[in-house]
Amino acid sequence: MNYRLLKQDINLKPFMTMPPQFNRKTIVMRTDKVYKCEIINIVELTGLEKLFHLKILDPVEREIFSFRPGQFIMLEVPGFGEVPISVSSSSNNREFIELCIRKSGRTTNMLHRAKKGAKVGIRGPFGTSFPMEEMAGNNVLLIAGGLGLAPLRAPLYWVIERRDEYRDVAVLYGTKEPEQMLFTYQYEEWEKVNHVKLLTIVEKADKDWKGRTGLITELFEEINIDPDNTYVIVCGPPVMFKFVCNHLDSLGIPMNRMFVSLERRMHCGMGKCCRCMVGSTFTCVDGPVFDYWSVLNLQEAI
Repeated sequence: MNYRLLKQDINLKPFMTMPPQFNRKTIVMRTDKVYKCEIINIVELTGLEKLFHLKILDPVEREIFSFRPGQFIMLEVPGFGEVPISVSSSSNNREFIELCIRKSGRTTNMLHRAKKGAKVGIRGPFGTSFPMEEMAGNNVLLIAGGLGLAPLRAPLYWVIERRDEYRDVAVLYGTKEPEQMLFTYQYEEWEKVNHVKLLTIVEKADKDWKGRTGLITELFEEINIDPDNTYVIVCGPPVMFKFVCNHLDSLGIPMNRMFVSLERRMHCGMGKCCRCMVGSTFTCVDGPVFDYWSVLNLQEAI
């Protein structure tokens, strides 16, 4: 017999004050544990992306929940399903969690209709993370394309909050059009306060764009890269990985010091649905963070 969960408007007050019981077991695995959250702020970034600030309701659970840069969570909108989302906030922030979400499906469309005060649930965190401690004492190059700047914020926050432990830090960011750029309000702070070199580029400029136009690989001409002391993190469309990482390889950066995120392949987060499988590898369990050498050995990974 099939049971159908009724749709619920997450903005309605009765639902806000009495969120449904998410936990389905008396004793739950960590991956099944659902943290009940409230949306405390919503920032409209572009026409398709919004930044949601989620606060875990239980103060004890709020202290318990932790994640590392590169990991993702499963975000549940009751009655509409759940989606995997990379965490975009600082791992030191215990007050709220930041999730940058693009409107692209049934669940995310419903979420974009939510208002402050709505209740959702999160599970996790899941997956592997970027080896930030290993990068200490070296230059860090962060490269993002499009929505890839969202998961890149967590490792960037990590470096900024421990700035004296790292050498030169640079962010290269490219989008198709200027209006698709995310977190523009933070650029000046990253550069002037946190001493992060930021270079941006778009493929197609409009009449108001005064910056660089072209492909993201053209930005390599404007920075000095020391291949012996540089770690790289790349987030964005998988098609970008080959062009960026192969270029970095030609500059002498070892592939085991380039890290990419295959977070776009995520589905259930626990290796149960098999939709993220590449060969015999579950990218949600064994990833989503891989070094580039490992990715090249995963057929059809990118």
